[in-house]
Amino acid sequence: MESLIGLVNRIQRACTVLGDHGGADGALPTLWEALPSVAVVGGQSSGKSSVLESVVGRDFLPRGSGIVTRRPLVLQLHKTEAGQPEYAEFLHLPRRKFTDFALVRKEIQDDTDRLTGKSKQISPVPIHLSIYSPNVVNLTLIDLPGLTKVAVEGQPESIVQDIENMVRSYVEKPNCIILAISPANQDIATSDAIKLAREVDPSGERTFGVLTKLDLMDKGTNALDVLEGRAYRLQHPWVGIVNRSQQDINKNVDMIVARRKEREYFANSPDYSHLSNKMGSEYLAKLLSKGSIPSITSLINKSIDELESEMDHLGRPIAVDAGAQLYTILELYGRPGGDRIYGVFDNQLPTALKKLPFDRNLSLQNVRKVVSEADGYQPHLIAPEQGYRRLIEGALGYFKGPAEASVDAVHFVLKELVRKSIGETQELKRFPTFQAELAAASYKALEGFRDDGRKTALRLVDMESSYLTVDFFRKLPQEVEKGANPAAPNADRYAETHFRRIGSNVSSYIGMVSDTLRNTIPKTVVHCQVREAKRSLLNHFYTQVGRKESKQLAQLLDEDPALMERRQQCAKRLELYKSARDEIDSVSWAK
Repeated sequence: MESLIGLVNRIQRACTVLGDHGGADGALPTLWEALPSVAVVGGQSSGKSSVLESVVGRDFLPRGSGIVTRRPLVLQLHKTEAGQPEYAEFLHLPRRKFTDFALVRKEIQDDTDRLTGKSKQISPVPIHLSIYSPNVVNLTLIDLPGLTKVAVEGQPESIVQDIENMVRSYVEKPNCIILAISPANQDIATSDAIKLAREVDPSGERTFGVLTKLDLMDKGTNALDVLEGRAYRLQHPWVGIVNRSQQDINKNVDMIVARRKEREYFANSPDYSHLSNKMGSEYLAKLLSKGSIPSITSLINKSIDELESEMDHLGRPIAVDAGAQLYTILELYGRPGGDRIYGVFDNQLPTALKKLPFDRNLSLQNVRKVVSEADGYQPHLIAPEQGYRRLIEGALGYFKGPAEASVDAVHFVLKELVRKSIGETQELKRFPTFQAELAAASYKALEGFRDDGRKTALRLVDMESSYLTVDFFRKLPQEVEKGANPAAPNADRYAETHFRRIGSNVSSYIGMVSDTLRNTIPKTVVHCQVREAKRSLLNHFYTQVGRKESKQLAQLLDEDPALMERRQQCAKRLELYKSARDEIDSVSWAK
């Protein structure tokens, strides 16, 4: 059991360090609220501070009129070996041991003032104090501001409700044990602590009633109706406490002596002697230290999974050094593209080639005109080489349109792909400045790739017209009519057949070139645009982004502040839960 209590102590310390101290807005899971705790609740002047000091055996809490406790005090008691020195440590002052408990009181006051100012304001952020002593039991108590009914000078009117809301945020949690402090010299029906406990724990299963100031009751009266559960019944027995008197406090009566006097009071009291073995601050401490501690393993593992999932969605924190930042940028940009560009080659280019107006270029009238102009009178007497060349060059000119159109179509697909990738990639949404610079640089680079693609594709067409395949001419039929009289009636018929054959031969050659360009244009486009988009865009960032200073890189990676804050909160909470899991793993449950 002591190892379990020690475990809870360590996890509560981790919660405080990482900003999880209950009362959260519900945006993040809170481990604090799942931990078992003992909250000390009472009205002002109920003897709350005296009870705590009796349990600890030390005089260390601020005293005075009005609201003295203005922040929750998480008090962790650690039992040490007999003869070991007593000392205290504050979580906000690591490695500093307080052996003078008057200085502990002063530090509680000073740290409260540092957070709230010297006004009477309150704060939900706890002070975390550990006390190591052979005179305590292993126990964690949370001292809360005293419930009050009126605001005093210097306090806002809302402070009455503010204090109740703060106290309620602790005690309404199902794992919180309520230590309800009520003075015996007041009617239990008017007890602020019991009233609040009844609201949040109507069955009384987690409420421990503590009755203070038994020695200050009017003579001839006693509190047996309360202590024996007749006035207000709880699931746990009431515990009576006799605190030090004001005179004892003024005289700095030792707390250990005060405990002895308390034991003697109950043992010798005619009213309470039959209950003496279940009365007093020492019994109360032992009773609380044996409370059951529920398992929190499942909650921790569930919360770790939820936080890990959200961190994956938000993106992991960005490194602060330039090399790691550059790697992040390059990694974001190296995303694979789609396959849509190949639709240009499989559908759009073949369709465009089929629609080219070769019939008009190779009509009988145009062939005769071109060949006659190129090779002079009676061109049919020899193979009209210049005529063939001009017909072929004229037909090849039509290929420039589909070649340029293929380049432009792939450019559009690439540009759209980049636009979608930049706009829809979750990681890039984190960095609006980088998004804008990336888009501008990408579009500019794609324009350059398109220009190179156009030049290369048109060059392919020009190369086809610059050199006509020799074998093609060798295979052409040579139609020469020796001794024919051009004036004879059959001469026109012969010329017409001859020109038709020329047109047919040119059409065959153009078909062969079309098949070639149908394969080479896509290769050109892929080489000049798709391949370069994958390779040279990355090179651009190596050269342009890589020479930026760390500060400039950080400016590129300027996330939305709200998203950064959310990730930071998740990372801290994830660290807390993993720390808690490690603490649980370190406990030997078999003991």
